[in-house]
Amino acid sequence: MPLFQMTGLSGSGKSSIANLVKERCLSMNLKVEIIDGDEFRRTLCADLGFSKEDRIENIKRLGFVANLLSRNGVITIIAAINPYNIARNELKTLYKAKLIYVKCDMETLRKRDTKGLYERAFLPENHPDKIHNLTGVNDTFDIPEKPDFVIDTSEENLENSLEKVLDFILKN
Repeated sequence: MPLFQMTGLSGSGKSSIANLVKERCLSMNLKVEIIDGDEFRRTLCADLGFSKEDRIENIKRLGFVANLLSRNGVITIIAAINPYNIARNELKTLYKAKLIYVKCDMETLRKRDTKGLYERAFLPENHPDKIHNLTGVNDTFDIPEKPDFVIDTSEENLENSLEKVLDFILKN
């Protein structure tokens, strides 16, 4: 069963789309599981920080778990920021993971800002609440080199994004 990795900045819609895809797949009696980056950061990867090395190790762990599910007939979707091409490419090489880039412009991300992260990242340098390592703002996010599928959630509504991603997943 194919393994899918969704990459994109915080607030781009990875988890929202993945969870809607899961609901739809379950309604079709398909086995599906979401490996959510935020959820795994609180459990399996709680010992990791946000250095480049730790972020890559985080994705290696998510990929390993996702592969176990995938090879047992479960449609598996990793929904994680996954900021580095090197880590994405490793999942493609090791597990033939299809890469879905959930693209979204900064203006839209700042409007959504469900976690308040962008507001804090754009605070003045000396502000005590400033975030200094927000991916895509003041930390690295490599634009995917060769994604298998791209969805732009700043141009698509959630329902259209769901339909397009679901169609891509079901065709693969």
